[in-house]
Amino acid sequence: MIDFSVKKPIKYALYLGSYLMVIGGLNVIASNLSEAASRHHNSPEASTTINSQSMGDDFSTSDASLSEESKIIAIINGELLTERDVNNREKLFELTAGLHLSPEVMKNIRPQLIKQLVNERLRTQEMLRRHINIAPEQIADAIADIEKRNNMPPNALRDRLSADGVSLNTLIDQIRLQLGWGQVIQQQLGEQSHITAQEVVQRQNALKREVGQTEFLVNEIFVPVENARHPEQELKFTETIIQQLRNGAPFPIVAAQFSQSQSALQGGSLGWVQEDNLDPEVVNVAKKMPIGAVSNPIQVAGGYIIATIGGRRTIGNEMGTLVNIRQVYLPFSSKLDPHNPTQQQVATLNQANKLRTTLHNCADVESANQKAGSGRPSDPGIIQLERLNPEMASLLKGLQIGQLSKPLVSTEGISLIMICSQEKKNLADISASEIANQLLNQRVEQTAQQLERDLHRQAIIQWRNKK
Repeated sequence: MIDFSVKKPIKYALYLGSYLMVIGGLNVIASNLSEAASRHHNSPEASTTINSQSMGDDFSTSDASLSEESKIIAIINGELLTERDVNNREKLFELTAGLHLSPEVMKNIRPQLIKQLVNERLRTQEMLRRHINIAPEQIADAIADIEKRNNMPPNALRDRLSADGVSLNTLIDQIRLQLGWGQVIQQQLGEQSHITAQEVVQRQNALKREVGQTEFLVNEIFVPVENARHPEQELKFTETIIQQLRNGAPFPIVAAQFSQSQSALQGGSLGWVQEDNLDPEVVNVAKKMPIGAVSNPIQVAGGYIIATIGGRRTIGNEMGTLVNIRQVYLPFSSKLDPHNPTQQQVATLNQANKLRTTLHNCADVESANQKAGSGRPSDPGIIQLERLNPEMASLLKGLQIGQLSKPLVSTEGISLIMICSQEKKNLADISASEIANQLLNQRVEQTAQQLERDLHRQAIIQWRNKK
């Protein structure tokens, strides 16, 4: 009997999933999204607006003819926000978070969802005013990135939306908005969107003075507070979201759904951030909280932050080992039962063992992976050993350059890994381009907050069935 034990190998393969998962079928997604986007723009529901000036505030004659889902919650500059819109967003969050949320949780989330949808309407209207359009291919790439960040198979979001009765337009609209809003901010910044060499040098000099201090790998969700004197609703929402994160909801998906900072499209990721670039309250928490934990609500100017810390390091000094690897992935045709493997699974293991004697360099590995169907990319990118699961790091450390690993068995298939090169590097060295990105991100965040305040101040928002 062939041993299909998946004790340690499954940990290896599943951990590498976040690095090795291929997101294929982008052309298919792009085609489908293009079709859906076209239908959306041409549908009466997508373009329905009401002239609030002519209607005034009296909607009493409309209730009898409206279905429950068509009931109007608000009219934002003449554009409807309905029960259907809110219900679809609720379903989208529950689906993408991978959790079954109780009615009580949904009740706590709903007011913030409504506020967010109002904000999105204002942003979308500003995009239209500026004639900003987002290509379907960009939306497809964004969906693929969400799937990749959360180790989902290709097309998983689209298929699950369809199965759960959630309109694909709900997801398309949200991503289109996030991408388009970035262009709005870029236009708003104008010449300020360019960071000068002098600004970079000034920041480099400041960092030299900070050598020896700690910097943090930060992910955030920002929840703005409308009325600083009465933040109860937003605090309750923040506490609800934290509980869902601690119950297993993926941080990047929750951030993409709810965070009101510009980092939302990156799943809340801020990258490595120095203390002087963080709110003092966030710094206090970041110094104490365990790596990977989800913080309690952190009150900052303008709202609350939920943070996770992915790592800490000393500015100017963090030696790390970077490895460049290649892999062959041999998929199973069905999910593996270790106690009762199928003939195809036995043949796949035999194939993997045979490859160990025939693959001698990384070019051979790439070719073999292509012949196997490229179910996962042969080149997952540069990986830092110190950031890996200890078992996986130990496995890679035990390999010589050009040596193929033993078969790594998961329930989905078998991987073989080869190290092509490795180097020791001071990872705390921050390049000029990274500094420029940090400075630009700060400027973008400030501009976005100011523009949103202006849009709200100028908007005509008429509430109807707000809950």
